[in-house]
Amino acid sequence: MPEFSAELIAALIDQGDVLLAEQIPELRVVARCGCGDGSCGSFYVAPRPHGPWGPGHRNVVVDGAKGIVVLDVVNNVITYVEALEHPDVAALLQGRES
Repeated sequence: MPEFSAELIAALIDQGDVLLAEQIPELRVVARCGCGDGSCGSFYVAPRPHGPWGPGHRNVVVDGAKGIVVLDVVNNVITYVEALEHPDVAALLQGRES
């Protein structure tokens, strides 16, 4: 997802989250969100936890991204990308499952 990645990198740098921006090129989709909503573009980039993420977890709202993008970060490592109202990401993820 090169366009989405570039969007995230630029937005994270603009808001001063350079450490997170540097991780974006290395992220790989591990699993889609399990909500079942076909328009959801959210995905895991780390194994899904059994329960909450636990200590060291925080959410980072990505200002300046299209739609709503929130990163789940555990000990400064991105673990989940929540991409809502971002139909191009949802379509790409659906294409991976076909």
